[in-house]
Amino acid sequence: MEKKVYLIENLDCANCAAEVEAKLNTLPEVKEAVLTYATGQLRITAEDPDSLLPLLQKAARAVEPEVAIRPRDASSQPHSAEHHHEHGHDHEHKHHHDHGHEGHEHGEEEQESPLPLLLGAGLFVLGLILEALSLKWVGLFCYIAAYVVLGAKIVWTALTELVRGRVFDENFLMSLASLGAFFIGEYPEAVGVMLFYRIGEYFEDVAVARSRSRIMEAVDLRPEVVTVPDGDGVRQIPAAQAKVGDTVLVRPGDRIPLDGVVVAGTSRLDTAPITGEPVPVPVGPGDAVTSGCVNTSGQLTVRVEKPLSESMVSRILDAVENAAASKPKIDRFITRFAKVYTPVVVAAAVAVAVIPSLVDGNWNYWVYTALSFLVMSCPCALVLSVPLAFFSGIGAGSKQGILFKGGASIEAMAGIRAVALDKTGTVTKGEFVVQEAQGREDLLSLCASCEQFSTHPIAGSIVAAAKERGLPICAPEELEELSGRGIRARVNGLTVLCGNEKLMAENGIDPAAFHPAGAGTHVLVAVDGKPAGWLRIADTLKPDAKDAVARLKAGGVTPVMLTGDGAQSAGQVAQAVGIEQVHARLLPEEKLARLQELRQQVGPTMFVGDGINDAPVLSGADVGAAMGTGADAAIEAADVVYMTGSVDAIPESLAIARRTRRIAMENVVFALAVKLAVMLLGLFGHASMWMAVFADTGVAMLCILNSIRGQRAASGR
Repeated sequence: MEKKVYLIENLDCANCAAEVEAKLNTLPEVKEAVLTYATGQLRITAEDPDSLLPLLQKAARAVEPEVAIRPRDASSQPHSAEHHHEHGHDHEHKHHHDHGHEGHEHGEEEQESPLPLLLGAGLFVLGLILEALSLKWVGLFCYIAAYVVLGAKIVWTALTELVRGRVFDENFLMSLASLGAFFIGEYPEAVGVMLFYRIGEYFEDVAVARSRSRIMEAVDLRPEVVTVPDGDGVRQIPAAQAKVGDTVLVRPGDRIPLDGVVVAGTSRLDTAPITGEPVPVPVGPGDAVTSGCVNTSGQLTVRVEKPLSESMVSRILDAVENAAASKPKIDRFITRFAKVYTPVVVAAAVAVAVIPSLVDGNWNYWVYTALSFLVMSCPCALVLSVPLAFFSGIGAGSKQGILFKGGASIEAMAGIRAVALDKTGTVTKGEFVVQEAQGREDLLSLCASCEQFSTHPIAGSIVAAAKERGLPICAPEELEELSGRGIRARVNGLTVLCGNEKLMAENGIDPAAFHPAGAGTHVLVAVDGKPAGWLRIADTLKPDAKDAVARLKAGGVTPVMLTGDGAQSAGQVAQAVGIEQVHARLLPEEKLARLQELRQQVGPTMFVGDGINDAPVLSGADVGAAMGTGADAAIEAADVVYMTGSVDAIPESLAIARRTRRIAMENVVFALAVKLAVMLLGLFGHASMWMAVFADTGVAMLCILNSIRGQRAASGR
């Protein structure tokens, strides 16, 4: 089975998108179709999706005649229908403008012109003035002209949909209601309602397009072209054509186009777009650089290590798109709910028109009330606002280096009651540092002289500590590395042993004579057969770990440490950051067992890790989160990835998830409450069709703005 992404255009509304998706899923050749209205994308899982394109097009047009499905050309840049590139830092974009932006042409929808709305509004106002001047027949002519300008397209669409057997289409509901108002003599209302509806639809389209492009611009940092050296000069080639091993030039102000290694030049990189880290990072020859970061000062020559499809900028974009396509339970529930809700409201409208009229004979009044019921029955506000809220949450997270792998992940995170943290690489940096040296004065210098040629991480930390303190490091006269025990060397005429207890015991030195203290790894040192002291080497805490744990507790979440490290080391780290529950010396399967216990005791549990050994427990948790600085296997198995590797991203992601779910629920409750209130007002004789249009289009507008507020609130921290 193959998964393929296509662009889908000319969708009128979120409800129509849900219907197209349902239709495509009925095709026997299609294993799964996921249509994401928020990103304008269609994901098809099938044996050969490209060969099914005509079939998909035909099925989609059976529901929505104007819909177009296009392949997403890998070499062209936009990943969303309304996407426009951000040219802020990319000099190469400026050179590329002359080529007509072929990439931008596909997938861009023409925004509907506001001219018919303005003309219709003018005729409507003229009709009102003429009616006030008692020129009723001329006024009626203006109303009819205004209605044709504003409503002809909607009425025609309604008729074609009716032939296809789609009765509960919003075009049909609006046409029936406005023509019904004409029939009962409410001419200004018939035109006004259509005008208000069209204006609402126009602003709704603009708001969706803006939120969509804002989010996609924030995460689509891919270059269109890259600059490569060519003899004495330079030339530009499409970014997708750059191969591993090619060299590219990155000028000051440009983004790093592809993941690679600096071969020439020094500069500082603004890594905030990728990691959220505000302090620029110095880079020089030999340093790895990540695509999407901005080169702030010097010119760099970078050797490409990963092609565009595998570079960080593409991985982030894919993660956001996959996330948007993964629908949370609330999203699926609302789509199902809308299918029941609309027919129920239409049935209620028929009952309101007929039953009271038979009792009191006031057909005009009750038909008018029933028509207003029809206007408000369109479920667009419901079907649109929930996925848009989740999409905004995904965008807000990605701006802060938090990659949610789906709306379902956000929904699950909103209910998390406990967070289980791995120690090394999650709470700590995973870097060995000399914490303490006890013994003779030149102990660290002697050790560094012995360890300078070893590749062991502990040896590296000893040499780094000596260099940091400016201590002399001598070349040993003799050197022997003893696997699993340590090093025997001759330095300045002294025989030096650096290693563990086993090494000391083998050389007739009592390990008990050293009395090492504190958590971590101890390196014992003997000089000329006598104990000379010890070094304590331990991992360092991440600077934000303590604050992050405090934020988790303040949010009512229980932090727990699950680690494979020793009890003493784990206990000290946990105590330093404020974690009370610690489970140490755990194998991967034991971590999973502890996680299940925690879930039973506290509730839904998230696990945060970074190693290959964490992959099973990441998959087994309610939500698995991986540090982006960790192993690929962990990142693959996780539901959310913290690109920054910072512990503070954990409470921040939970806050975004809770805020997102709250906004989605606010939208649903608000939409239903307004519709219900207007229906009740109608029954008691206080509602007009104007109110009904507000209950449909106006509410959809407010829900969209509320969803965008979620994106701004989260990113404005």
